[in-house]
Amino acid sequence: MTAGRPLKIGITCYPSVGGSGVLASALGEELAKCGHEIHFISYERPFRLPAEALRIHFHPVIINDYDLFKYPDYTLPLSVKMAEVSRNHGLDVLHVHYAVPHATAAILARSMLPPEQQPRVVTTLHGTDTTLLGRDAGYGPAIRHALNCSDAVTAVSSFLQHESQRLLHFEGPIDVIHNFFDPHPPKRSREEVRRELGLNDHEALLLHSSNVRPLKRIDLLLETAARIRPVDSFKLVILAGGSFAPFTGQVRRLGLDNRVIVREKVSDIEDYLQAADVGLFTSESESFCLSILEAMCFACPSVATRVGGIPEVIEDSVSGLLIPFGDIDALARAAESLIQDTSTRNALGRAAQQRARERFSADAIVPRYEALYRRVIGEVRGLRPRG
Repeated sequence: MTAGRPLKIGITCYPSVGGSGVLASALGEELAKCGHEIHFISYERPFRLPAEALRIHFHPVIINDYDLFKYPDYTLPLSVKMAEVSRNHGLDVLHVHYAVPHATAAILARSMLPPEQQPRVVTTLHGTDTTLLGRDAGYGPAIRHALNCSDAVTAVSSFLQHESQRLLHFEGPIDVIHNFFDPHPPKRSREEVRRELGLNDHEALLLHSSNVRPLKRIDLLLETAARIRPVDSFKLVILAGGSFAPFTGQVRRLGLDNRVIVREKVSDIEDYLQAADVGLFTSESESFCLSILEAMCFACPSVATRVGGIPEVIEDSVSGLLIPFGDIDALARAAESLIQDTSTRNALGRAAQQRARERFSADAIVPRYEALYRRVIGEVRGLRPRG
């Protein structure tokens, strides 16, 4: 049990495969273990959230497709459900992951309730809401308004904090609270997984895990794999959070049919993480890159592009290797070096695992969220929240 009274916390995130959903689910689990009452509010149960867990509740949002609307609306039914759960369960805090549409819905939900029933709103920025939507005139003003009306705003990296202030012209404080990852125990052994994937004793398992959206630059990932020599020294396993179909043609053109193995929408990622030798990430932009941290927890070092918040996760040449974006040859050579030099690979892996435990574990991060919740409650207790 945490110090102070148990809190009632509503959490809204995108439930699909992605870093924000993984973080939100893990945060809810850890907060529940600390004695808090957690209410997830979303259109689907988050994919990493246990079906049965003490003090965790799930409230589905029903989306109706009326002929009147060209596109189904999610923001309004989400806000109504947030207000309902807040009122019925006496929520202290609504913690929303992504400003659009979650923070907007939370602000609207709060305004539906009388002052004594209004929860505080904490908004966590994960990246797309700032780096992509923040530039869009159709979204930027709404995002800025949602942040201004939030009782606290957090970002998952210092990079994202600065980008949010710059792109959104947001002058309020943004707390940097990094992502964390505490893995579940693998269900299969390393040997079982490697056998299932068809790896022999002389092949390294390169691992890439992402939602395969454009900024992940899967095209560069495949180009990098095609330049690694010798060609039979590895297999690249891609855990795809979305459809990999758009890239199958490139796999064939590059002659990687026997080198690339794709698994879509995997929930038990730990099975593959503990079987991996090297992570490979070629992103054009990243706010943090939770997938790198996931690999670090299993002493798997990564070769990654030096973009966005990734240098906050990897200490170059100590816990992984960072390469300038777009330098495919350098990425391939770096991957080759770790495939061939097991001593260096193991040293980087040990340092990566230690860094993950010290800086990005639940023990290091969850208390910061708890402190933030208590701060926003204490700062505005008895007063009408902003907005």
